[in-house]
Amino acid sequence: MRLSSLLLLGLLLLVLPACQLFSGTSTPASPLVGTFVAATLTSSASGSTLPAPTQTPTLTFTPTETPEGAIPPQAAPILLPAGEVTILLMGSDQRPHAPDFRTDTTLLVVLKTDGSVSLVSFPRDLWVYLPDHFMQRINTAQEYGGFELVKSTFQYNFGFAPQSYVLTNFSGFQSIVDSLGGITVQVGETLSDARTGYPGGYMINPGLVHMDGETALWYARSRQTTSDLDRLRRAQEVIFAIGKKLLNQNGLTRIPQLYSAFRSAIVTDLTLQNVVNFLPILQSVNLNKIQRYAISTDQVIPFVTSGGADVLLPRPDAIRQLLLQALGNSTSPR
Repeated sequence: MRLSSLLLLGLLLLVLPACQLFSGTSTPASPLVGTFVAATLTSSASGSTLPAPTQTPTLTFTPTETPEGAIPPQAAPILLPAGEVTILLMGSDQRPHAPDFRTDTTLLVVLKTDGSVSLVSFPRDLWVYLPDHFMQRINTAQEYGGFELVKSTFQYNFGFAPQSYVLTNFSGFQSIVDSLGGITVQVGETLSDARTGYPGGYMINPGLVHMDGETALWYARSRQTTSDLDRLRRAQEVIFAIGKKLLNQNGLTRIPQLYSAFRSAIVTDLTLQNVVNFLPILQSVNLNKIQRYAISTDQVIPFVTSGGADVLLPRPDAIRQLLLQALGNSTSPR
């Protein structure tokens, strides 16, 4: 059995599945720490091509002298504990054959040596400095400069940089779910919203609900009747459902099929050898020690730019305290 290949699936397909595979149980996720502001699994129509990691289309943006254009001071570094693994999961809204896109889902996964896991969600509208560029939403960094710009953006604004990344889009996400034969999602609250092909709208009630890829994507990204906060909760419910399905399908016996289906649905800088090196920390994961965080209403200030765009100005000290807790480090160099 090629256990390392299955671990690669876990990391590349939202990381939580790897935690499930080592547990033998399906313990529910721990409560959220804080209140979510914004994030969603969004992307393009079926048949799109994932952007290359370093693709940097030319876009236009003019900074101003208002708070939206003022460059903040660089954050003091945060030292990550030895052996800790940080992977950034990003969901792209790229349209078929279009060079431009946004990463409207930005979720940091932190795997710690004590078996605990932190999930940290970053609002798509968080207004940050893109080093050597300008002030813009955090969801534009991958588009402007690939993962290198994403890392430098995190380092400048938050004091640390994610080590690796996984990027998928609409068609990639949907193919992952469908290749599993659908997923069963523990729906927390009723959702009633518009949906293509359903003139009267579509509704899902609380409880265990089986979803194919199209339904799972609709559930995670619907926005007309709910808040961005609620969308992030739903996106994380879908993520956990994917992990549980991998566990219940005895993924060890289906490694070649799963790997082939999933690897073509994402862009990542992780290699098989990288994941093999993660084996010790993955084996120690404890599902009772999963904490979910978000940059939220306590860490941001709503703001309207001179162009009329709604963005979120960071409260640096509040964000730093949340990140220190999530990263497992209460001190940092000054």
